[in-house]
Parts: sequence; structure tokens; C-alpha cells
Amino acid sequence: MDEQAANTGGDPHQYAHVFLSYSREDQKTAKAVITMLEKRGYKVWWDGLIPGGERFGKVTTRALDNARAVMVLWSKVSVESHWVHDEATRGRDSGRLVPLSIDGSHPPLGFGQFQFIDISKEGVREDGPQMQRALAALAALYGEQAHVLPQARSGSGISRRTLIAGSAAVAVIAGGAAGWRFMRGGAPGNSLAVLPFDNLSGDPAQQYLPDGLAAELRSRFARNPLLTVVGQMSSNEFRGKTGDAKGIAAQLGVAHLLTGNVRVAPGEVRIAVELVEAATGFAKWTQTYQHPAGNILRLQEEIAAAVDAALTPQLSAGSHKESVKRSGGTTVAAAYDAYLRGKLLFENPVDEASDMAALAEFTRAATLDPAYAAAHAARARTMGVIAVASHDLAQRHKLVAEAESEARRAIELAAEYPEGHVALAYATLFGKLDVIGAELAHEAAMRYGAGNPEVLSRYALYYARRRQPDKALPAINKAAMLEPLDPALFKSKSQVHYASGDWDAAIAAGRKALEINPKVSSTHGNIGNALLQQNKVAEAAAEFVLEKNVTLALPGKAIVALRQGDQGAAKAAYDQLVTETGKATLYQQAQILSQWGKREEALTALEGAYAERDPGLLLTLSDPFLRPLETEARFKTLLGKLHFV
Repeated sequence: MDEQAANTGGDPHQYAHVFLSYSREDQKTAKAVITMLEKRGYKVWWDGLIPGGERFGKVTTRALDNARAVMVLWSKVSVESHWVHDEATRGRDSGRLVPLSIDGSHPPLGFGQFQFIDISKEGVREDGPQMQRALAALAALYGEQAHVLPQARSGSGISRRTLIAGSAAVAVIAGGAAGWRFMRGGAPGNSLAVLPFDNLSGDPAQQYLPDGLAAELRSRFARNPLLTVVGQMSSNEFRGKTGDAKGIAAQLGVAHLLTGNVRVAPGEVRIAVELVEAATGFAKWTQTYQHPAGNILRLQEEIAAAVDAALTPQLSAGSHKESVKRSGGTTVAAAYDAYLRGKLLFENPVDEASDMAALAEFTRAATLDPAYAAAHAARARTMGVIAVASHDLAQRHKLVAEAESEARRAIELAAEYPEGHVALAYATLFGKLDVIGAELAHEAAMRYGAGNPEVLSRYALYYARRRQPDKALPAINKAAMLEPLDPALFKSKSQVHYASGDWDAAIAAGRKALEINPKVSSTHGNIGNALLQQNKVAEAAAEFVLEKNVTLALPGKAIVALRQGDQGAAKAAYDQLVTETGKATLYQQAQILSQWGKREEALTALEGAYAERDPGLLLTLSDPFLRPLETEARFKTLLGKLHFV
């Protein structure tokens, strides 16, 4: 029975008990929780109640099925327990989960999207504010029966307001029925989309301000674990479009829409904001904020606090403070203005010049406020992108070193700001091909930014390339849930499934990306590669004809020709790739050579790619086109250099 979790009280056949799930090493804390709950009139079923001679699994399963609530005690030990994980999953999927952290540990992947209650600082104290949240959540799960609990009737120290708040909290805390309902087409009350704000200034040069404000609010809300927030790309699909709130919310799968407009006048900023309830189509509240132009940061804080209070009333103050703590923000208005200008340039790239212009704005922001973590993270990310695109190896190394330094500075300033860890992961993975270093950064980004679709998507791609689908697939599925209209996200989903060897799912996700945007880059090539793995050569050939990215189209055409036995066409496509791209596509050249049976030449190309620090090498472990090389000593040496083995 090692580590087994347990349940709730008295007769295991009796309904409406609390099932307590914990690890054996945490039994002392578990018994304190049991004593407290029983004192308040709850029946608690735990493993100490298993009758002698009965089969453990049968009794536990019956107790778990009959429980009104499943309280899980997460700890550094229990997060590794498959028993606790299984019991928590049952609680989550049935909407009965009340998760507590007893030592500050975060729940494992699959549970982090639900708000957990951290009692590590106060311990098992009935009058502790965190424990009161847990008790309120339990009362909410008991519904109308909550009033019969002796301590809940009077003198409990929990007000009626707290109990009502608990009812709202349980929509998030109780796992599957609330959090994952979003994936099944419903819309939990804590779900939100921030639509693009309108620019009423009459000056296109001011567009960066409403765009940046909406994006920053969206990022702020995504860091609040009580909210489910649709990503930026999906929200921006409704820029300039008319439509009723119910229809837009239905397409995005949310219960609330935040809309607004910004008017900039000489020396003054006016922002009108409206929170619309999708079920009715009416505004839940509206507010106009008018301040001097230098007070834009204060306006953002006021709006964020108002939305927090409207959607998560039971924790509005605490969650908002936590969100601010993680924001990596600034109090210098000019720095914030420069950051927003840089962000608009970075998110709408045209060429290297636009990336350099974005970098200049982020540098100005960091200069105006050296403690501005978000600006340092943005500098790091931009330098990383410029470095990866550079064909000058010396320049690339210099930029990567600077990017890594800036990312670490951002993390030093705001350790819980997820974008700092994302920037570090990008620099270490794509710039240095440091797979191990990137793991730490991706895990930290996920710990603090599991509501951010980009964090989830990059985490998924990273673990897919390491052939760990158990981590990659849940993350990419959640990212797709949060960005239902982003073609780039579904392109990433296609790549994750491809790396996992699920060709059908890879093709389906690619088709979804093209359905959203027929011009999304690289997707026809990704679909063609999956079709080749299914030996559907003619269908694959049709996809490569449509692919505009030559680094996918030409290798695809060469491999199609090899499968069709046309050596001349294969050589023509290969030669064209070498002529047009040179050393920039040594990895893709190796793919063709590997499929051609030219192993020594393929290995030489891969070694050349490593010398050039070609980011394509990150596909090496999961790439089925390189499987003919897997037994070669030189290939194994390369995998070792990349820290894949």
C-alpha cells in the first residue's frame, strides 16, 4: 500500500464523505487535516479505515467513487506518486478536486491549470486564510448540505461571504468539470478573451498603445491561475470585425469578453473598458478611465484589478498582487511606452530591420528603467531571433551570449516572470543547442506561465523533440484550447504529433492550421512529411508542390523522387537546395542523403551543421528521415554532443 492516498470517513460505502489522498511520508500532516475536518463535522475516509481482509483496490475505488470531495495533499513526494496522481485525476475529471500544497510544491502537469491552495506557510490551522479557502471549497462541493455542518452553522470563523466565494472558487478548484469543460465546448465562468482595443485617436502612429495595452492585460490575466485566458492570436482575429458578443464568445469558447478603446489627446489618455457576459450579451460592468498621459501604468493596474475582482472575487486582492509580482513590470511611463512600441514591432516582423528597430525600443526601455524585467526579457528574445537568422557564426555567438545574459538579468529581477525563462530557453536551445540548459528554463517557464499558449507550445515542442510525448501532448493540447484560432499554434501541434510518430494527428492539425489561414508557412511541407511516413507518396508530392518554404519543399521533392525511383529528379532537387541555400541547409541536405542511402555523406553534413550551430539539429533525435543513421557511431556521437543521450 505504499504511498497510498486515502479518503473519507467512517463507512466507506457511505456517500458524501471526503476522500483524502496523500503520500505515506506525509501521514503526520494528513492526520492533522483529518482531525480538523472531522471536528467540523465532515466524514473523512483515509487508508487507515480499510477493513482487515478486504482487497485494498476494491475498497479504495468504492470510497473514491462515493466521495463528495477528493482532497489531495500535494508535496514533493506525492507529486511523484502514481497512486496520488490517479486519485487526483479521478477527482479532477469528476469535478470534485480540492488540491492543497503542504510544502509549496506545485502540482504535476495536468493539474497546474487548476488553482491549488498553498498551506505550506501557515500549516494545518483551521483559522488560517488558506485553510479557510479549502473549507469554503469543500462547503461549495457539499452544496445545500453545507449548512448542516456543525461548525459551518455558527462560530466557524467563515462568513457567509466566504462560503459564497468558495462556491465560485470550486469552479476552478474542482478540476475537470470546470477547467477541462473549456475543451469540451463549454465555457467556465472564469474564462476570458481580451479583444483588440480600438484606437480612437485618429492617429495611426498611436496604434501601438491600444494594441500594447490589450496584450499586456491579456498577459497579466494569463498569469492569474484563477483565470482561463484565450491567447493573443485568437483574440486578434476579431480586430475590426462586428458581431454579437454571444457569437464571438462561442467561437472563442469563453464566458466573458473584455473590450475597450483608447483615445490619446494632448497630455491625456482616456480608456473605456467593458466586460461583457457571453450568456446574456450584456455588459457586466463598464468603466471609463481618464488620466494624464504619464499615468498609463496606473490605468493598466486599475483595469486589471477591476477584472480580477469581477471574475475571481474570492481571491481578487491576493491573486492580483501575485499577478503583479510576476509581471516583470515598470513604474516608469516612458519605459513602458518604449516597451509597447518594441512589442508591436517584434510581433509584426517584416525583415531584419524591423527586428533591429524592436531591439532598439526594448533597449531604450531597459535603459530608462534598468530594473524593468520585461524589457530585459524582450531584449533577450529579440537578440536570440536575430542571432538564429544570422549566417555570420561569430556574430551569432556574440548575440547569443548577450541574449543569455539579458534573460538571466530578467530572471534575477523577477524570478516568477515566465517570459524571462522563455527567453533563456530560446537562447540556450536555438542559440547554443544546449538541450539540458533549455530543460531547466522550459520547466521554470511552465511553472510560472502555464496559462500562456506560447509557453505551453514551446514546452511541447521541446519535449516532442526529446521524444517525450507524455509531457509534450498535454501541453500542446492545452495551448490549442487557449488559442483556438491561431494557425501557428496548430502548425506547432502538427509538429508535436509528427515528432511523436502520430502521422494522422499531425496531418489533421496541419489541415486545421490551413483551414484557419491557407497561407500559413511550412504547413504543406509538414503535412507532406507525415504523408511520406505513411508511404502516400503521390499525396505527399502534391503537398510539396504547394509549399513555399524551400527548406521543406526541396527536401520533400527529393525524397518523393527517391521513393518513386527517379534518381535524376532527386539529384536535381538536391542540387537546387545546395545551390540556393548552401551551408544554411546542411541539416536538410543530410535528410536527403540519409534517405538516399549515402550515410557517410549524410553524417558529414550533420557534423557540418553542428559546426554552424544549425538549429535544425534540434530535430535530430525525433526525425524519422534520419533513422537509417541511428546505428552509426558518428550519429551517436552527435546525439551525445547535443545532450540527447
